[in-house]
Amino acid sequence: MADPKHAVCQELLLRYPGPLAVPALCIAEVAYIASRRLGWDTEVRFLGALTAGDLTVEQLHPADLERIAELVSAYRDLPLGTTDASVVAAAERLDVTTIATLDKRHFSVVRPAHADSFELVP
Repeated sequence: MADPKHAVCQELLLRYPGPLAVPALCIAEVAYIASRRLGWDTEVRFLGALTAGDLTVEQLHPADLERIAELVSAYRDLPLGTTDASVVAAAERLDVTTIATLDKRHFSVVRPAHADSFELVP
């Protein structure tokens, strides 16, 4: 792959010891980016990983919507969008402090309610 982060991301997916949860609001964004940057076959593999249970879909809870709105408002100057805010809301609800992302710009700034900061991998 031409992307220098491809190898470290692949390594994370292959070796991360815990479950990897994908908030439901992220699925369309990941699929779009995968297809646009890497091709339709990568999008299909991502969807297959969801179907096979290799990645767990974390459904949106009603309370998440209120928290997402709070986060989007609080970080409006960043700006933090709904999809990224849904990652934070799910992480807070699940008491998760590790986030798999290449988006250091947003997630290094956001301060979760349940921890001082997130550990960002890879």
